[in-house]
Amino acid sequence: MEHVNENKRSEATSVAISRIADLLGVDAAEAAKEASGVLDVAPGQRQALIVLVSALRLLGHDDVAREMLEWMAEERPRLAAPRYELGMLLAKAATRRESIAQLSQVVQLEPNHPTAWRTLGDQLSLNGALSGAGKAYARHIKLSLRELKLLDELEQLGVSELGKIEGALRASLDVNPTDVMTLRTLGRVCMRLMRYREAQVHLSRALELAPDYTQARETYAYALNFGARHREANEQFDILAQGDNRRRNAFKLQKIPNLMLLGDYDEAFRILDSLRNEESANPLFWLQYGHALGTVAGRGGEARDAYRKCLELDPQLASGWLALAHLKKYRFSPAEIETMQGLAARDDLEAQYLLHFALGQALENEARYSESFEQYRRGNSLVRPQIKLDTTLLPDMVKATRAVMTNRFFASKAGSGCSAADPIFIVGMARAGSTLIEQILASHSLIEGTRELPEIIDIVADLHMRYRDSQHQYPSLLTVMDEKEFKILGERYLESTRAHRTLDRPFFTDKAGENFMHVGLIQLILPNAKIIDARRHPLGCCFSCYKQTFPVGSIPESYDLADMARHYRGYVEMMAHYDKVLPGRIHRVFYEDVLRDPESEVRRLLTYCRLPFEEGCLRFYESDRAVRTISSQQVREPINRDAGEKWRHYEPWLGAAKEVLGDVLARYPDVPAFD
Repeated sequence: MEHVNENKRSEATSVAISRIADLLGVDAAEAAKEASGVLDVAPGQRQALIVLVSALRLLGHDDVAREMLEWMAEERPRLAAPRYELGMLLAKAATRRESIAQLSQVVQLEPNHPTAWRTLGDQLSLNGALSGAGKAYARHIKLSLRELKLLDELEQLGVSELGKIEGALRASLDVNPTDVMTLRTLGRVCMRLMRYREAQVHLSRALELAPDYTQARETYAYALNFGARHREANEQFDILAQGDNRRRNAFKLQKIPNLMLLGDYDEAFRILDSLRNEESANPLFWLQYGHALGTVAGRGGEARDAYRKCLELDPQLASGWLALAHLKKYRFSPAEIETMQGLAARDDLEAQYLLHFALGQALENEARYSESFEQYRRGNSLVRPQIKLDTTLLPDMVKATRAVMTNRFFASKAGSGCSAADPIFIVGMARAGSTLIEQILASHSLIEGTRELPEIIDIVADLHMRYRDSQHQYPSLLTVMDEKEFKILGERYLESTRAHRTLDRPFFTDKAGENFMHVGLIQLILPNAKIIDARRHPLGCCFSCYKQTFPVGSIPESYDLADMARHYRGYVEMMAHYDKVLPGRIHRVFYEDVLRDPESEVRRLLTYCRLPFEEGCLRFYESDRAVRTISSQQVREPINRDAGEKWRHYEPWLGAAKEVLGDVLARYPDVPAFD
């Protein structure tokens, strides 16, 4: 019996340390506190000591960390992890001989530790031991090639197999939490699974251990990008550009979309103009230049010319053809359509996908709707098998929300959260008119338009990690949180979104549509924020998503009409519940109503926001603010009342969506009773 209890204690300790290790990249002080708590129960537990030392290093307490590491190295001379940490700490302090001594021990104990070999090479080189440095670097390169092969193999795995890989990687980190190769690989796995916040934690930990680990830094930059943390991503691209002359311009170009999203247009065009001569023969430069021009009012013609230059340099570049297709006024010639059809026949999955969508738009412009739909169908059918879609996620979330978010629950939490009224959340399905609503609001003198902000999703991801070992999962974990915690989260949201606010206006928009799943959380942490639900005809919305090329995997349900319809139905059910338990809290805007009677709808919208009517909101298309979404060109022109009806040309082929939508479609704009 005692043996069984010991096993259980050991397992519990391992789980606790894994959770604390994840905290390192989020809250080092809390990680240090919890690691100390484990050591109070299990004195000398080596993994807890390593995590504690890592936390101390992050907090800047290098002297204390060094003392602990030296003690651990003496107590456990055959254990590589504390010696590695000590060697890295000594390298940071420019204590080269001592660092070389420790790292030499590490590679004897753990010969396949690539970062230890590379750092040892750096220290030997700085100390003038060039021969030894060369051997260390050679060993690092050999191990890195093995790592690259592993990562290449990882890219070929199906999503179902990634769960097994993830479990093995986490088990490996339990034994050696400082293995930067494993941390990077786990980060890549989390990215494949679209868990970008977790990927960021693992990759930032790898960089904290090995700041010169370029491959991890590049992966980290992309994880930040995919997680919509564009400012932080650009900081990483700057570091990468400084350290790699060969790819310097490529990393600079990676910054351009982020700068446009952040509103720093002057800096974006400064970089583009500075690279223009050097990169004039690079088609990807002209593609990026065209994207930037397309976000700015009045420069659509220049964007077209940039895309044409891109295709002149590389006529086979599928993304160039798609970019032209997204230009609202561009019409392809018969010869161009024939060229795209020929390119789409090549055995290149990504190019085929993009070209089918470009052809779909080209044929739609020619009113060849049957042929156009077939192109959209082919493009989606290529991608759908590559996408992980958990069809139970939204229904389970709706069920849990209905169980937790009751009238009684919200009454018990009345008065909680941060009282600020700055945010105006625009939630709902993609392609439902959120960009139009944002542009209208951003034309008001008191409102700043931002974009889809990641902060609410980041808060939810952090709560998932924080309560990973709890019996409560989101959203039920909200029932065990107190008023102070909700206020802290509301203040965190405001602080982290401050970087997106540059106009010193009292209110700002956040149009991350998927926040419809987190209306309850928003109510708890920001009870005075405004929440606007952008809604569009079910078939119009579903088909508009189906015909768009979103970043692959960002809207996984968009590749199949039935999947899209299921998601729409779940969204309507979720919002119907919030209408019931938070009556009058959410303002709903129907896209078709805005097209039919814009002035009445704008007045209703501003009344809800408790703001005076301004004529400029009706002339939103005159705004010179940059808009980087698929709808950017539509909001540059006066409202076209026919825009909401274009989907009807495709109605004969939307049967799969109709069947799933059922009474949600039949009763639109009313909502059926969900039991």
